[in-house]
Amino acid sequence: MRNIKVVIEYDGTEYQGFQYQPEVPTIQGELERVLTGLVKEPVTVYGAGRTDTGVHAAGQVINFRSNCTIPIDRLCIAMNSRLPEDISAVCAEDVDDSFHARYSAVRRVYRYDILNTELRSSLLCRYKWHVSRMLDEALMHDALQVLVGMHDFRGFSRGVHETRTTVRTVDYALAGRVGDVVSVEVAASGFLRSMVRVIVGVLVEIGAGLRPSDDMVEILNSAQTGLAKATAPPQGLCLVRVDY
Repeated sequence: MRNIKVVIEYDGTEYQGFQYQPEVPTIQGELERVLTGLVKEPVTVYGAGRTDTGVHAAGQVINFRSNCTIPIDRLCIAMNSRLPEDISAVCAEDVDDSFHARYSAVRRVYRYDILNTELRSSLLCRYKWHVSRMLDEALMHDALQVLVGMHDFRGFSRGVHETRTTVRTVDYALAGRVGDVVSVEVAASGFLRSMVRVIVGVLVEIGAGLRPSDDMVEILNSAQTGLAKATAPPQGLCLVRVDY
């Protein structure tokens, strides 16, 4: 039996997140439907990250085990011929049986894009959060640095009951501007539910001068939910890359 790794990209707008749910569209549900049809046997897909409703991915990684006979260099073509247009397979490879998309990952990189203009854009609204108030990206970047390292991120999460520990290690966290777009990028061993969106929600308030940058430290040290009330909407968030 083969163990196959596939890199997937998707526009998450029309999906209720990655993880399979009965009777609602999900990324995992679509992938399992297509792969089961291709290989003529039931397929279970494992993903590197359980992206939330409306969140996108440029580098989601999945793996599945199958007796599939499709050559590896034809698998993405076969998948894309059946997948909806907002999901696509980017590349595939046969991997060792010990590989698991989620548990073998050592780092996940997320990017959040903010359109920082007075007027909104109808062309970019599915992929960027429009914030009309001018943001200080340098202040946002400096505020982010307190998150680097191993910490209890309970204060920057939602739904912590779903995980055994709220301690995570952030490898780096950046904020910067290119033209009218302010981007926040965070790389970590793993993320809590809505963690990046909560971080960005607080950062935007800091960058807009609505709360002091010291609040990042206070929320982090509190290790309790409730202090970070703002949560950025999902459309600006993208899972960029998973490292192994």
